[in-house]
Amino acid sequence: MASTIDDPQQGVGTPSGGAGRIEAHGIDHIPDSERHGHPRQLFSVWAAANVNYLSLVIGGALILMGLTLWQALAVIVAGNLFWVLTGLLSIPGPVAGAPSEVITRAMFGVRGNRVNNAVVGWMISVCYFALNLAAASTAAFALVEKTGVSASTSVQVVVVLVIAALTLTIGVYGHALIMKLYLPITLALTAVFAVVAVGVLRHTDFSYTPAEPLTGLDLWAVLLAGVTLIGAGPLSYTTSADFSRYLPRTTPAKAIIGWTALGGFLPSVVVCSLGAFAATAVDMTDPQSGLQQILPGWFDPVFLLALVLGTIAINALTAYSAGLALQAVGIRIRRSLSVIADGTAAVGLTLYGLLVSDFLDTVSNVLQLTVVLLGPAVAVYATDIALRRNRYDGRALMDETRDGPFWYTAGVNTAGALALAAGVTAAALCVNTLYTGPVAEALGGLDLALPVGMAVSAGLYTVLGRPRHT
Repeated sequence: MASTIDDPQQGVGTPSGGAGRIEAHGIDHIPDSERHGHPRQLFSVWAAANVNYLSLVIGGALILMGLTLWQALAVIVAGNLFWVLTGLLSIPGPVAGAPSEVITRAMFGVRGNRVNNAVVGWMISVCYFALNLAAASTAAFALVEKTGVSASTSVQVVVVLVIAALTLTIGVYGHALIMKLYLPITLALTAVFAVVAVGVLRHTDFSYTPAEPLTGLDLWAVLLAGVTLIGAGPLSYTTSADFSRYLPRTTPAKAIIGWTALGGFLPSVVVCSLGAFAATAVDMTDPQSGLQQILPGWFDPVFLLALVLGTIAINALTAYSAGLALQAVGIRIRRSLSVIADGTAAVGLTLYGLLVSDFLDTVSNVLQLTVVLLGPAVAVYATDIALRRNRYDGRALMDETRDGPFWYTAGVNTAGALALAAGVTAAALCVNTLYTGPVAEALGGLDLALPVGMAVSAGLYTVLGRPRHT
């Protein structure tokens, strides 16, 4: 018989279900009797989310920024090493039987974590959802026009709604469906990008250098900016325990870290590299048009469809975690409804940006600054795992009362709040994106926001955050 839960946010006596049923659990504790699976399943979850168009575009952007091919490849490898941190943040999931949105109560306190989830967990996730949905919709518009149908405003609205509906269906059904679907999605996307690789490698100029190679401070500025650009991807997944929490409590931490990190690292490195290779042969300022010059004509619709599929895969993970974040903020709502609420907000942003204004461009620019927040947030989380030696009491984490072990002072863990605030402040002083911080200006434009923000947060939390509770 399927087990049931009696959490007020999930409904009473709802079966936990499998791939064909809507997941009953939200931010509540997962009992040992419902733990299952193998950590290798995490590979396909993260691989499906990273065999995508965005990685291709970012790889091409590195060449457009003025790097040589081999400099770009070095940046791609270095930036993707942050996937190890994504893997590290996954390991409390099986131990606590809880998602990241609850585990972070240990760092910030019950009330402080609500603010953390509202900003890091929900707002940023919805913005990323909207941007990815807009990118997928643009590819879908081109696909529709290949059938002879004009992509009028009404057609565009329908396309956006259809893609969002497919994405939210996966997010609503939840964990079991994600685990079931993402291996075939990974295989399908790998097959498509293998064809892309053949076309791209045939035209790659492996000795490519820009007409005016960067040197000195200018080179270091671009190298650091490139690593930050690549690293922002894995750093945005502060919620990786959401997808590991159903694993048995005894699952080895090294296996969780390894399969998660490998699932993100390998495809991201390969696809980003293909983008860089392509940029040595064609103009990647418009990737779809540029790639059409080196890919067979019959393959174009397949490629466009794969771009849509890849974005659905990454956005389903985003919607799933954003739904948990909305619950963790304190809103008493079923997880399935919270996912729909997140999707509705993202669809609204997407339609407004595509049809009314350049709003999504503004959001995109703002998201360049998210590393200022995400870097310190990841550093605090990772440091807490190290300090506690990954010992988390899942049931204690569920206690939101004033007498609970994670209430701290007025619901806020001062150590976590101060460490995060200090890291964000330090990063903001060092950033060079939409604005130039005073430290970056003094260093001639070098953007050290990521390493400085993470170092300050990790160091201060190490001093202040010796855990009293597990």
